Amino acid sequence: MIGADEIKQMVAAGESYNVDFKQSVPAKVRDITQEVCSFANAAGGYVLIGVRDDNTIVGYEMDNSKRSAVQDSIGEISPALHVSLYPVEVDEKTVWVIEVPARRQMPYFFGGCVYVREGANSQKLTNAEEVRQLFQQNEKIYYDSIPDLQFKLMDNLDEDTFTTYRREAGISINVPDEQVLANTQIWDDERHVKRGGIMFFAKNPQLLYFHAIVRCVEYKGTDKLAIIDDKTFGGTLFKQYEQAIMWIQSKLRLSYQITGAGARTEQWEIPIEVFREALVNAICHRDYYEQGAFTMVEVYDDRVEVSNPGGLLPIVAREFGRRSLARNPLIFSLFMRMRLVEHVGSGIARMQVAMKNAGLPAPQFITQDMFSVTFYRHSDVDVAHLTDLEQKVLDAVTSTPKPTINEICNRVGRQKTTVYRTINALRTKGALLNL
Repeated sequence: MIGADEIKQMVAAGESYNVDFKQSVPAKVRDITQEVCSFANAAGGYVLIGVRDDNTIVGYEMDNSKRSAVQDSIGEISPALHVSLYPVEVDEKTVWVIEVPARRQMPYFFGGCVYVREGANSQKLTNAEEVRQLFQQNEKIYYDSIPDLQFKLMDNLDEDTFTTYRREAGISINVPDEQVLANTQIWDDERHVKRGGIMFFAKNPQLLYFHAIVRCVEYKGTDKLAIIDDKTFGGTLFKQYEQAIMWIQSKLRLSYQITGAGARTEQWEIPIEVFREALVNAICHRDYYEQGAFTMVEVYDDRVEVSNPGGLLPIVAREFGRRSLARNPLIFSLFMRMRLVEHVGSGIARMQVAMKNAGLPAPQFITQDMFSVTFYRHSDVDVAHLTDLEQKVLDAVTSTPKPTINEICNRVGRQKTTVYRTINALRTKGALLNL
């Protein structure tokens, strides 16, 4: 059971992959049952009755007849689904909670249909082939929801990741650690931690799941003949994400926009936000059942590719860029709570807009078998080696936030005319951009 503090945190965060709000029990009670069924087919979740869509707690008084109607409707889900229904007092208002634990008997049907969670909403699958393919690809249970019967998470908790999770999810330090973890749905009914919880919160999860890593490779040229750098990042999924982003940044050209007064701003040759989007999606949606491949980042002279094993699920492929369905809903929900996943289903559009605004070609996608996205680099940047003077001037320009022309001259030991001429050469080569 959850308490008032947990409800306040959920309400503040808004509806999500495993939280749904209802102001009251609707006239069509089946609307609630559909949400319950979708949670059962995902990683579990909570329906909070007495909360408006605008994240306002208004409270709700549920009489016995309404309670019976809700319980009877949920009783129509097949196979039988046991949920908890209870009231919680929150600032003198009553919020009714329907708590749906993650189950292992998927798929669950209601009214002859399967409901799955799509972002903060439920989606009905009516086509038998869609249902078969969806759960066949997930082996009738999501990889990240399979419990480990021996692993002791509290003895192996990665404190850095857990502290970061608390901060980014806006969770009070007064909430006990075990309660925070329980609210993430990482335990099954027998208190066994699920694989997704291990990969997200445990130290060195790759010791159990060797394939759950991110590999980053830099090649010389535009093919895979010569490897310049090859790094493999393990640790918690969040740490893998952070380390891979830092590695990508180390491989991209960084230009500096110079104003007349000497102020500068950084500009990456490819917007970093597209890699954040692509990488977190790759980690969340990769097929962890496939143990022969990793989440990959590959850097070439003309492009950067981010890929993960497992193509799009069938129902998503038909509406690519408009719909999203998590292959690993538990992992997805944890990244969402950290606000690293937003506006579910719109990530493709955000990457496309960011590339367009940067004056770069649209990202290219491959969606079958392997999912990959390719970001092309500027083709008109002169990457010839800089002269010694050019390198000194560039170092001087980037050494402080707002270097003056006199400071640059003193740093390199040259006159203003020479420094101005060198800055123009750097702009021509693409090392500095002029506003």
